[in-house]
Amino acid sequence: MNLKRLKYFVKIVDIGSLTQAADVLFIAQPALSQQLATLEGEVRQQLLIRTQRGVTPTEAGKVLYRHAQIILRQCEQARFDMEAATHGISGQVSVGLAPGTAAATLSLPLLRRVRASHPGILLYLNENYGTTLSELIMNGRMDLAVLYGDKSVHGLSFIPLLKEELYLVGAASMPRLAENVSLAELGDLELYLPRPYNIVRKLVNESFLRANLGAPRVVAEIESAVTLHALIAEGLGATILPASMAREMVNSCNAWCSRIIDPIIEAPLALCQSDHLPLSEPAQAVKAILLELIGERAGTTTVPSLDSAIQFAA
Repeated sequence: MNLKRLKYFVKIVDIGSLTQAADVLFIAQPALSQQLATLEGEVRQQLLIRTQRGVTPTEAGKVLYRHAQIILRQCEQARFDMEAATHGISGQVSVGLAPGTAAATLSLPLLRRVRASHPGILLYLNENYGTTLSELIMNGRMDLAVLYGDKSVHGLSFIPLLKEELYLVGAASMPRLAENVSLAELGDLELYLPRPYNIVRKLVNESFLRANLGAPRVVAEIESAVTLHALIAEGLGATILPASMAREMVNSCNAWCSRIIDPIIEAPLALCQSDHLPLSEPAQAVKAILLELIGERAGTTTVPSLDSAIQFAA
């Protein structure tokens, strides 16, 4: 298969239109259609379905799209690695940092250290929720991510970093609960939580079920950290968060928090990468720096009431 045709195919799928893709690629549409027809002839499969709204990939097209992304990225990285052999490590590295995690504060230190140690590396940082980041890694579109979760998943591998206890965070206008609260005391509280696929929500739901408390009373499912901050700041209710995000919420929203005990619920934070795609040399360098920074931060935080809830893995 011709790499140029693969590049054209990926762009067509990304945009969903032959006409618009031709404009972006600076190629005449008939010529682009011919390149696509040639590619379909090479693989002996129909790759796209044409409709009035544009084009969509067939099942075979979806498979080729996933492989083409990986192939094109590896070819690009090969060029960077060859240049690095004579000019030092260089290339693009994408890192995901789940918002509100203990690692989310590493953005600036990571940028500074990468710039100082490897100025040829172009670092891309993405702060998004764990499900989105893990999908990007499985699709070969992101190198590394720090997110909650440690269970084995096909296509992903995890390096355990730390565990964070979960806290109840309430608005300042709500009656303040004790420093430590049992899970049973939360049964009647109206909560703002993420959707059920989120690891924190899963941990909360599982703990409620094991304690025979049914399901938590969720009044709205919030995925946005900004919206959640606004809700707590406005005094609209309570939520459950890992220790690092609870600390941030308390400091920024004049909120209060209570450690959940009986049972204690811990959210595992891990470094995630593909289990079958090797890291490029630049990505390996960034991974080493990231692990180094996390190791340096073990035991160095400054809020005793919450810091005891963050246990760094050995």
